[in-house]
Amino acid sequence: MAAGSGERMDPTAEVLADAAAAFGLLASPARLHIVWALAQGESDVSGLAERLGGALPATSQHLAKLKLAGLVGSRREGRRQIYYVDDQDIVAVVQLMVRQLRRTADEAPERLLCSVGS
Repeated sequence: MAAGSGERMDPTAEVLADAAAAFGLLASPARLHIVWALAQGESDVSGLAERLGGALPATSQHLAKLKLAGLVGSRREGRRQIYYVDDQDIVAVVQLMVRQLRRTADEAPERLLCSVGS
């Protein structure tokens, strides 16, 4: 269809690559949980590790990747580094996905992706 006929133009290859990279980062359940937790409020690494039930070094590595990608930010508060969500649009995407999957789990649990054979 012609660009002038009301259809939106396709995203550039660079934008699609960036989107794929962001989704790749969020493909980790731990990183998704971190984004979810930080959407509820700021936290330091030890608070996040406790909430996730993970080891402090692993949580710190996940935060470093999310921070490098610009999905989370941090600020120093005394001797502690406080982390927060730096991209509210990503939070909206994560919340939408979780809401949809919760609905699917309630209505048709056999349709959940994790129940599909690998």
